[in-house]
Amino acid sequence: MTTERILLGLILAGIAYGCGIILWPFLSAILWAAILAFTTWPIYRRMRRHVRPVLAALAMMGLSALFIVVPLAVLTSAGISDIPGTISEIDALILHVTSANPPPAWLNRIPMAGPHLVEAWHHFSHDIGAFATEVLRPYAGQIAHLTLTVLLRLAGGLAELVMALFVAFFLWLNGDPLGNTITALIDRIAGPHTTPRLINIIGRTVRGTVYGILGTALIQGVLTGIGLMLAGVPSPVLLAGITAFVAVFPIGAPLVWVPAAIWLGMTHHFGHGLFLAIYGILIISGADHVIRPAFIARGAQLPYLLTVLGVLGGIVTFGGVGIFLGPVLLAVGYTLTSEFAAGPHHRERNPLYLPEPPK
Repeated sequence: MTTERILLGLILAGIAYGCGIILWPFLSAILWAAILAFTTWPIYRRMRRHVRPVLAALAMMGLSALFIVVPLAVLTSAGISDIPGTISEIDALILHVTSANPPPAWLNRIPMAGPHLVEAWHHFSHDIGAFATEVLRPYAGQIAHLTLTVLLRLAGGLAELVMALFVAFFLWLNGDPLGNTITALIDRIAGPHTTPRLINIIGRTVRGTVYGILGTALIQGVLTGIGLMLAGVPSPVLLAGITAFVAVFPIGAPLVWVPAAIWLGMTHHFGHGLFLAIYGILIISGADHVIRPAFIARGAQLPYLLTVLGVLGGIVTFGGVGIFLGPVLLAVGYTLTSEFAAGPHHRERNPLYLPEPPK
């Protein structure tokens, strides 16, 4: 009997290893499909009440392609084409800043404070000129190359997203039996009293991370693109994509719209710069302070360091879709580790996954 069990274990280990080798090239697509299907499962269930499951899964697949694949394709194509123009604008701005620009005439006519403001203008122009010459200009080419590399990695991730939509179609279609199987498997490992709580924790964490961190970043990118377009800033699509990327980090979006507002003010578009500054404070940052806490409160808030490592490590490991996969996987691991360290808890009264009863 012992020999038979050892042989059976070796056979099962070999089968598991073979399955892992086969599925490894599609790991990122499968993970992304699982996250997509799980976070959109309530929408799919509502649609399934009105149409057949196949039609509901096809509709979810089309909506996901419309709201995920198409914007990323537009971003990558427009961003790659806008990089040369953006670099030219940066060079022109550096030349404009480093040259001796007299202050506006109306600045000197301000009562009492006019001479002081003119003097401050000269000091500020000198400091900005030195910063642009010594810091920005030597690294402008490297920044452009890095941006182009990220866009190309993002374009490469589009193929994985298409594959993920194909996998997600079957996850939507077979979600109930698959959910029952996963629940039974966790029940065998963790026990009936711990399983509902674990499923609930994982579900809240995934949805809180996707909606709170990634969803807020995408919304801030769209809002920034609209504001830049209204203010007349060149390459708004590229800058909106950069905003969506850096907005994953805390206080990321102002890194884009604040320099844009300063650039408008220094190029004698003070009204547009003031509009963009007010728009950024009220609309862009307002979305961050309202939407992000509302969604993250439903899950576990990922520490800042893990957020940074999740985004950067996800891009290095999985490519473009790693922006989404990295923070989600680290958030789940961090939450489960914290729950395990906290000790056993009571059984969850309202588990997140409840399969629909058979009709």
